[in-house]
Amino acid sequence: MLELSFIFAGIIAFAVLAYVILDGFDLGVGILFPFLASKTERDVAMNTVAPVWDGNETWLVLGGGGLLAAFPLAYAIVMPALYAPTIAMLLALVFRGVAFEFRWRAAEERQWLWDWSFAGGSTVATFAQGVALGALVQGIEVSGRSYAGGWYDWLSPFSLLTGLALVVGYALLGSTWLVMRTTGALQERARSYAWATAVGTLLLIGIVSLWTPFLQGEYYAKWFVWPTMI
Repeated sequence: MLELSFIFAGIIAFAVLAYVILDGFDLGVGILFPFLASKTERDVAMNTVAPVWDGNETWLVLGGGGLLAAFPLAYAIVMPALYAPTIAMLLALVFRGVAFEFRWRAAEERQWLWDWSFAGGSTVATFAQGVALGALVQGIEVSGRSYAGGWYDWLSPFSLLTGLALVVGYALLGSTWLVMRTTGALQERARSYAWATAVGTLLLIGIVSLWTPFLQGEYYAKWFVWPTMI
């Protein structure tokens, strides 16, 4: 019989996976926004995600809220370690959400401000998520039942690399979404971006995978020391 903790862990893992897949493509559209050729292309790209973007973000709420509800001790340890990237992510998502509403109502000469709010919010939110993931992978210092590290422990070359990798990965999701949802010149432009970001994603996955075993002795033993090596 499955333990309740195992079931909740599965629910949280599913919520995070659903968020990455679903919100990943509309964040990716925002990341690609400055590289679209014209206002018409940007209008079309934003319209493809306008009906679904806010629903996609509810998976993030389920993941974070589920962690708090099911594993409060883990939440109390992880959140202080990741305050800075989490706050950056939430503020970026706010700017991005406001841009969705205000871009259509702004005067044409000021529309560029909301274009950059949408693109910047999408990019910063994605980068912050990647940094948080890298910080979790490299390890969090714990003493007793509380976080024992410093304010900037999340900031490292590895976490910055994972942040960049997630930006490129989400851009891949966004470009493939535009390939599926658009036609004509925008579709062809998105297809070219999809090929470029696919190569970049694979390259960065390789670098992160090769770097990971050297972050902790336990990782290295699991990968390279017999009989625990995979």
